[in-house]
Amino acid sequence: MDLISGIALGLNVAVTTEALLFCLIGVSVGMFIGVLPGIGPLAAVAMTLPITYHLEPMSALIMLAGIFYGAQYGGSTASILLNLPGTSTTAVTALDGYPMAKQGRAGVALFITTITSFVGGCFAIVLVMSFAPALGQMALKFSSAEYFSIMLLGLVAAATMSLGSPIKGLISVVAGLLLATVGMDSTSGVVRYSFGVLELQDGLNLVAMAMGLFGVAELLKNAGKPRDLAPQKVRMRELIPTRKDMKECWKPTLRGSVVGSFVGILPGAGPTLAAFLAYAFEKRVSRTPEKFGRGAIEGISAPEAANNASTQAAFIPTLALGIPGDAGMAVLLGAMMIHGITPRPEFFTTNADLFWGLVVSFWIGNFMLLILNIPLIGFWVRVLTVPQRLLFPAILFFICIGVYSVSNSPFDVMTVIVFGIVGYLMNAYGYPPAPMLMGFILGPMIEQHFRRALLFSRGDITTFIDRPISATFLVLTLLLIASIAIPTLIARRRGLPAED
Repeated sequence: MDLISGIALGLNVAVTTEALLFCLIGVSVGMFIGVLPGIGPLAAVAMTLPITYHLEPMSALIMLAGIFYGAQYGGSTASILLNLPGTSTTAVTALDGYPMAKQGRAGVALFITTITSFVGGCFAIVLVMSFAPALGQMALKFSSAEYFSIMLLGLVAAATMSLGSPIKGLISVVAGLLLATVGMDSTSGVVRYSFGVLELQDGLNLVAMAMGLFGVAELLKNAGKPRDLAPQKVRMRELIPTRKDMKECWKPTLRGSVVGSFVGILPGAGPTLAAFLAYAFEKRVSRTPEKFGRGAIEGISAPEAANNASTQAAFIPTLALGIPGDAGMAVLLGAMMIHGITPRPEFFTTNADLFWGLVVSFWIGNFMLLILNIPLIGFWVRVLTVPQRLLFPAILFFICIGVYSVSNSPFDVMTVIVFGIVGYLMNAYGYPPAPMLMGFILGPMIEQHFRRALLFSRGDITTFIDRPISATFLVLTLLLIASIAIPTLIARRRGLPAED
């Protein structure tokens, strides 16, 4: 199917009353949750996943995707106005956004953020429309050996390219793989590691685990932290940037879109890395790098374009290969599986209406965000004044109600609480929970393809290196591991403190 035919099919699917309604709901909820400090897009998707259980697959995915990239839009508001970044992604925006707010230019910063986010998202959508089907056609040549190797590469990349210690990231991945073995073995039918608990025979609940690791853990992490309850007022006439502002931001916006799109395609990289790289690149190419951190317009436009472009571009490996670009995509991948949709190379032909409808909904959702975000800036500022003692218990209540409604199981509620504590402890000791979730979701598929490859090769382990594509992915995996191990060994030999 060519590009024009695909767009026409997508319009027929996405421009319906139901699809438009759920797209609007998704981006609005995403913006609302994104504005709240300490919640973030990943927790937003995890908390709202149970709501989509009773929806059609198309409506559910449009809504969840809208929540995910809508939260990226809203996340910069608290960073700029209050210097309270809810996630590490928006922490980059705060570096120059908050100084602009203190200079009385908060409105301009918020306006620039909205425009550059829209441009970055649209740039990446074009890449998704152009390259995802082609990548899917190439992946049709994959066997189980290639799938195992690329999934292994994705998990190692998720651990090594995330912020913090790569070693701790790898430990989190292994923990996720181990948790994925709980329950009935799909090949033999034998129940594994259930310890006699009846509810564990079907494995751990993905929704409960995700909501605990990210929703409850973020609430525990931010509970009790003081925050300013009197943000400054923003008048509509203060939102309009000057001609000089527009001249200074358009090139960084384009460069940030390119950087974000490239990083988004890489498995495990995510919008945080994209935002930091875009900011660092702009500071390096700037003729006046000393103004960064003091209210530079380039310090807002580049990372905001990059993180939104990365969010949209992450759909390419997710839809084409079933390899989530980051933890948020991993949750969306889990949502697809819950609705009986398995992303694979044939996805673009067997589910052409779903793919093109979803892509066209990205355009519609980004346009909705552009229209909604600017007039609602004053409302988002008021939301920031809601006391935590009222906001956080309400969020926790809806998390528990949502996960209980999935299967009416009190055990799932306990799972949320347990993984909420686990996620809090992981954050406290520097172990990223996102790689654990990716390991948990990809674990069954990795095991399945590993067994199938050995079955076809009659137990010959060399099948993974005999096939050129599989061998290439394994070499890249070894190079990533070596990039961690070699500097650590050199540091120890020289008597320097190694990374934790």
